[in-house]
Amino acid sequence: MPDKFDIIGDIHGHADALRRLLACLGYQELDGLFRHPERRVIFVGDFVDRGPEQLAGLQIAKGMCDAGLALAVMGNHEFNALGWAEPDGKGGFLRPHTEKNAHQHQEFLGQIGEGSAAYEQALRWFKSLPVWLDLPGLRVIHACWNSVAQETLAGCLDPGHRFTQQGFRAANQRGTPAYRAAEVLLKGPEVPLPDGRFFFDKDGHRRQDVRIRWWDPAAVTYRSAALGMDGEETTLPDLPLVTDYQYKNETPVFFGHYWLRGAPSLSNENAACLDFSVAKGGFLTAYRWSGETVLSPHNIVYVAVG
Repeated sequence: MPDKFDIIGDIHGHADALRRLLACLGYQELDGLFRHPERRVIFVGDFVDRGPEQLAGLQIAKGMCDAGLALAVMGNHEFNALGWAEPDGKGGFLRPHTEKNAHQHQEFLGQIGEGSAAYEQALRWFKSLPVWLDLPGLRVIHACWNSVAQETLAGCLDPGHRFTQQGFRAANQRGTPAYRAAEVLLKGPEVPLPDGRFFFDKDGHRRQDVRIRWWDPAAVTYRSAALGMDGEETTLPDLPLVTDYQYKNETPVFFGHYWLRGAPSLSNENAACLDFSVAKGGFLTAYRWSGETVLSPHNIVYVAVG
């Protein structure tokens, strides 16, 4: 009998929603830890940035992981946080301290206190998180399950799929195969928009590349595959989109990252995106997995942001 897991989407500092979701899932707080008699949690990453309770959210998730009550993978925001703190040896940092990057990271730095003991403890925990989990019966990754990118990044990881110190630096060297692989796995595959098109993302940044629904077997054209364009996807041409990113394995895969909108729903019978924009007034979402090979929409559980 496989383990039973409740896989929880991006939290982004919304500890109150996390407490309420855990309660809905039947977890009870005892000695500061949320426990279930038969189940464990898997977090898909993106614990920090944006939300009002950065430290509290981390304490809940890290406490559960440290006690063996939960597992977790690294999100791109944890990857970015480590890069922000890591000197590049040239007088700067692996993640440049630009105005854009500082704005994205300001809630975490401001609430936890950059350089504080809590901050250093959080960074140590981020370093311990694997990029993916390949468990009996299910897979978990933050943004995209892609075997080619995983094989490319393997030399940067230890046997538990955690970045080595040297591997992390390599994955931050823009333009290298390791950098591109980390981008796919932690931030999702992107393709250039046709005809020189562009759009502005949720943070107001101009983009000429668009994220795609790699998990959707019906996403075979620009119009059907693009996401994150606030409805402008319908203006794209219905031309074939040729990529190597489509997930074709029957093992269920769970992920976050994509800021989906509306009431949480199942992506398809073997893939579940669990990011429904809690940091934009949406929902903190979980999937209750009990060993099934075909996922069910009835196993989606969610709470609205308070």
